[in-house]
Amino acid sequence: MTAHPVQPAEPSARDAFRKVLGHFATGVTAVTGLVEGSPTGMIVNAFSSVSLDPPLVSVCAAHSSRTWPHLRQDGRICVNILAEHQQATSWRLSASGRDKFAGVPWTPSPSGLPVLDGTLAWLECEIRDLHPAGDHEIAVALVRHMEIASTTAPLVFYQGRYGTCAFPA
Repeated sequence: MTAHPVQPAEPSARDAFRKVLGHFATGVTAVTGLVEGSPTGMIVNAFSSVSLDPPLVSVCAAHSSRTWPHLRQDGRICVNILAEHQQATSWRLSASGRDKFAGVPWTPSPSGLPVLDGTLAWLECEIRDLHPAGDHEIAVALVRHMEIASTTAPLVFYQGRYGTCAFPA
């Protein structure tokens, strides 16, 4: 398959595309790392498993993100799958600014990356490949360590709002 240049969409087409995709419920993840020894992070809804063998995941980050270049520079990230009670943490890490981790409790992963307290699960990863994709960059990362940390319901994003979902036991 040959790659073709993507033409920018008209604003009305972008708005329509965003509205249609808003009907696809996504989990909410916080991608975290260390920059000069200090924790930083960003919220990512475009997260997916890629392969079981080897264990690979993908994260899509906007070119406009000021946090992503710092995270990818280290080559290691921690993907935190947020729980239903972590909406405030999601807002905090979505905000622009330097000290996103003020008041956000965390513990270090085996390699020292920030694992948010109360998260459902986390995956410590090593970035292997970066692929440009429109206004985003797709990072494919090898999972080095992972853990299920909680059994509560996930935080979900749907039609521009946070929510949760529950499944019968």
